[in-house]
Amino acid sequence: MAGLRRGRKLMGEINVVPYIDVMLVLLIIFMVTAPMLSQGIKVELPQAAAEPIEPDTLEPLLLSIDAAGAMYLNLGDPRQSLAPGRLLEIAAAALRREPERPVLVKADKAVPYGRVVEGMVLLQQAGARKVGFVTEPVAANRPQPGQR
Repeated sequence: MAGLRRGRKLMGEINVVPYIDVMLVLLIIFMVTAPMLSQGIKVELPQAAAEPIEPDTLEPLLLSIDAAGAMYLNLGDPRQSLAPGRLLEIAAAALRREPERPVLVKADKAVPYGRVVEGMVLLQQAGARKVGFVTEPVAANRPQPGQR
């Protein structure tokens, strides 16, 4: 009976179909979640011919002001508008922890200038030493305001 032993052939191949399925599912998940990771509120920025600033090691404190004049911070829930007192409280706490943190204002171009100044004053009261503005770069073929 020892000579009648049937042997199985070993298979030297790897079935990669399950790995491809997993990869495609992960790809779809990343494609769906990537747009949700954008920071802050959607605003239409003014255009300016300014030089971009060098990226810093600290994430900037970003105050966003939408077209309706509502203010948002990129700390906590960035989609929740904040009352001036709450905005001051959150910004002050963040700037006490990291006083060298860059502070930027990202305001819609339709927002009245006075509302932007209110936001800047709140940031200065919170301890911001310098406040920068976020703008869109000017298109190369468009004349700048005041030029023809």
